[in-house]
Amino acid sequence: MNYRQQSFKKRFSLLFVSMMAVTLLLSACGNNSVTTTNTKEPQQNTTADNSTKNSETIVPVEKTVTDGMGHKVVIPANPQRIIGSYLEDHLVTLGITPVAQWSVANGIQDYLATGLKDVPTISYDLPPESVASFTPDLIIIGAESQVQNGLYEQYSKIAPTYVLDSEVLADWRTSLTTLAEILNKTEVAEKALQDYDQKVADTKAKLTEAIEQQSAAILWLTGKQFFLVDETVSSGSVLYGDLGMTPPNLVTEIPQDARASWNPISLEKLAQLDADHIFLVNSDKGQADDTTQGTIWANLPAVKAGHVYEMESTSSWLYSGYIAGEQVMDDVLKSLTK
Repeated sequence: MNYRQQSFKKRFSLLFVSMMAVTLLLSACGNNSVTTTNTKEPQQNTTADNSTKNSETIVPVEKTVTDGMGHKVVIPANPQRIIGSYLEDHLVTLGITPVAQWSVANGIQDYLATGLKDVPTISYDLPPESVASFTPDLIIIGAESQVQNGLYEQYSKIAPTYVLDSEVLADWRTSLTTLAEILNKTEVAEKALQDYDQKVADTKAKLTEAIEQQSAAILWLTGKQFFLVDETVSSGSVLYGDLGMTPPNLVTEIPQDARASWNPISLEKLAQLDADHIFLVNSDKGQADDTTQGTIWANLPAVKAGHVYEMESTSSWLYSGYIAGEQVMDDVLKSLTK
């Protein structure tokens, strides 16, 4: 090989190496550009939900919402100390443990004992000084009637205060979804409602197989006074609304404008009760003068047939919510499908 050929070969080799180096450099720059795009810090989303989003997560941030009274309420990004008196069923369903739980002189919502274990109590009327002692970062009130006479102003000085309206409060499903929206728990609520509807369907199928279409009354006995539970509340909405059992004559005969959640009924009127089954919530259990030992009670068709199922006064039968409803369905199945 002569000198000219050697020189040409050498220059060609150098040119080839240079081109390869440039190619690798451009490739590296291109890869760096893609990596930078994929790892870019997520930008703040300014849409109505005020959440910071990337492709995998939704990070809650502070947001302003309008409550049932028209107040503009600033909801903290991730409230940790919530007071939601008498709304604890919804909070526990959403995976939230409140900082205090509702109570009255004779007790608490015992059916929520597992979800509210070790949670201290607060009086049902929420005295402002008691509320302040728990240093809440969010207060949720069930109805406008609970914040009259300046109470709303006192609560809102302690922490952001959100009030549900009466229509929302009347339906536990709506209450649950409303709370889920303001607490960034919408997916949790949707899953709970799907599970609940499935349980309703399964329970109805088992009841139809066991007793077909029969009637049932729900009676609450307290202070020697019987009350009929209405179709639209607590265990009544589960038994009649969800499960489709037939309400008894004494419930359907009450005029709409005269109905209450718990309708008082005299012993004389009780004698006319026509029901295949009776679910009895007996708050007088163990008293010496037991109303259920009288002749009127003994002559009721359901009593004669042995179709009376006594529920503890601490059970979920006088409450509403996802957890309460599921427990009522469990009790119904246990009683009617033996």
